[in-house]
Amino acid sequence: MLRMIVPFCLGLVTVLAATPVAARSAQLKAAKITTPVGTLEHVQLRLDWPSTQAFGTLQLLAKRVDAPSLGYHFRNVQWQCPLQHSEAAGWQCAGPLRSGTAPPMQLAVQLAPDMTRVDLAQGRARITLAQRAKTPDLTTLDLTQVPLAWAQALATQAWADSHLKAGLLSGRLAVTAPSRDALQIVGTLDVQGVGLENSDSSIVAEGLGAALQLNYLSRPAQAQLQLEGELLRGEFLAGNTYVALPQAPVKFQLDATQHGQEGWVLPKITWQDGQTLNAQASAQLSADGALQTLAVRAQSQDMTPLKAHYLSGWMGLVGLSGVELRGKASVRAEVNQQGLESVQAELEGVTVDDPAGRFVFDGLQGSVVYSAKQQVESALRWNGGQLYGLAFGATVMPFTSAHGQLRVREEVPIPFLDGTLTLRDVVIRPPQANEGMDIRFGMRLADLDFGKLSQALELPAFQGRLGGDIPSAHYANDRIDFDGGLSMQIFDGRVAFSSLSLERPFGTAPSLSADIEMDDLDLTRLTEVLGFGSISGKLDGRMTGFRLVNWEPVAFDARFITDAKKGVKQRISQRAVQDISSVGDASFFSSLQGRLIGLFSDFGYRQIGIGCRLENQICAMSGLHSAGNAFTIVKGKGVPQLDVIGYNRAVAWPTLLERLMAAGRGDVAPVIE
Repeated sequence: MLRMIVPFCLGLVTVLAATPVAARSAQLKAAKITTPVGTLEHVQLRLDWPSTQAFGTLQLLAKRVDAPSLGYHFRNVQWQCPLQHSEAAGWQCAGPLRSGTAPPMQLAVQLAPDMTRVDLAQGRARITLAQRAKTPDLTTLDLTQVPLAWAQALATQAWADSHLKAGLLSGRLAVTAPSRDALQIVGTLDVQGVGLENSDSSIVAEGLGAALQLNYLSRPAQAQLQLEGELLRGEFLAGNTYVALPQAPVKFQLDATQHGQEGWVLPKITWQDGQTLNAQASAQLSADGALQTLAVRAQSQDMTPLKAHYLSGWMGLVGLSGVELRGKASVRAEVNQQGLESVQAELEGVTVDDPAGRFVFDGLQGSVVYSAKQQVESALRWNGGQLYGLAFGATVMPFTSAHGQLRVREEVPIPFLDGTLTLRDVVIRPPQANEGMDIRFGMRLADLDFGKLSQALELPAFQGRLGGDIPSAHYANDRIDFDGGLSMQIFDGRVAFSSLSLERPFGTAPSLSADIEMDDLDLTRLTEVLGFGSISGKLDGRMTGFRLVNWEPVAFDARFITDAKKGVKQRISQRAVQDISSVGDASFFSSLQGRLIGLFSDFGYRQIGIGCRLENQICAMSGLHSAGNAFTIVKGKGVPQLDVIGYNRAVAWPTLLERLMAAGRGDVAPVIE
């Protein structure tokens, strides 16, 4: 707006100089006036100069002031000031400038024979414009503590969806605006405390500082931008990418071109952050700012700060926000509108460590190469690691990429718990278009040490070897579905999981659900480990609707019942009777006198059955059969014939757990009726 007002002031002064001294006023009206920068409409420029005074009063009124190349549009512009003249300084005028309802600014204009100078100020903010007579197409702008919001209109020209919220701008710009050539802006800028966002807050910046060199060229059919400098502190979010800049300056460079109304093309983007991240990229945007293509090459010689500064947004999205990275890595990637087109990741001595104890990978080495079109091969190996505190050994994963998928070429045996965990049929499909990551695999467990597993999971000291098979599993949308279920051999019997799924496996409050069937478990081995007295026989069971949230039970319908087998004794010790009674709020009865029970160390039984339906932290208890509020847990056999009857069918789940743990410790006393 300054470059548009000044010519009219100069024009009126010219009229004044040619007017006889006795004249007291001069006035200029125009329906529309055009300058190299823009246009003014319905303009009135009036000068009143009483012959008895050494100064006059200048008044400018304009209903519309438009500078489309800069993106500025003003309405109802008013400026009034006392006009003075001297041979040395020329014409000078300073006064308040108003536009619409915006707060007024102070505008000072000096029209010297060899130079035109304009100062616009508001508080500590100041813009100084200077134009010399020898170079009328060149204007210099000096900026001091200017609110970044003043540049909103200019920023909208390059980024229509931008909203500048905070920040101060200082620097010097040279603006060249010939009447028949391109508009060019060149100079240096220093910005502090930048805050900006777009309409849906998918792009946000706070507290950014920068020292920049700018070269902007605008023609009717093309715009070009060259920007380079250093970023100083602050943070910004772009989609899922969150960047927290380090204390040390980050060097960057950006070249961009826009043809007509098309989107911006960015042939060169560079980023230099010491040993943490050095990247080169090129990109193309659509007219609405959406990403169409992106090609990136990035290297990190020290991955330790990488997550905190650049990866926390993406890692937090999959529940890995606390994971620590160490080592060296390089990545090449290409993205188009459909999603990931290719990626090549090279790892050198990389360690991935989750402080929460969920997993650790040591000594990752090699490469992973993916292509949506070509067939390529790669291999990644590691020295070892842990999964929820369970150590696993070294292995190599050979990959083949073809038809938009990444496959593991063969079965991969991994040493695990003194046995082997074998991955097979692994197929990975990277995110494409509106679909996220998709992984399918099978898994086989062979001869695992169940004792070590129990210790790591803080379970009772179960012993034995563990085997099982997952024919097919599918990961998508932060959820794993084990399509074929899981089958394990344990306690000389079998435990089968069906309808097995795991939501948010590495996120907040992971949730596991399943139906569980148990067949012919050896009760002697089971009760010895649980410290639950001694019971011989075989046990069947089922748990439907079993659900854990954050690894704590929240719902299930469970029932366990003994299965009579030919040649298998069914005996229960007095300690086991006491433990069952304490857990089930039960008493036991015998056909003999109560005082004779103490003479027997164990008893024969016909059947044992107990159930619990957990809902809202309350366990609804059941047994072999029920009568009113009572339910039979143990049906005796032989002499003495002993039955165990429960009387409380609603037990708080925390209370039930306390009783189970107390029974395992032997902290119960006999109850005989």
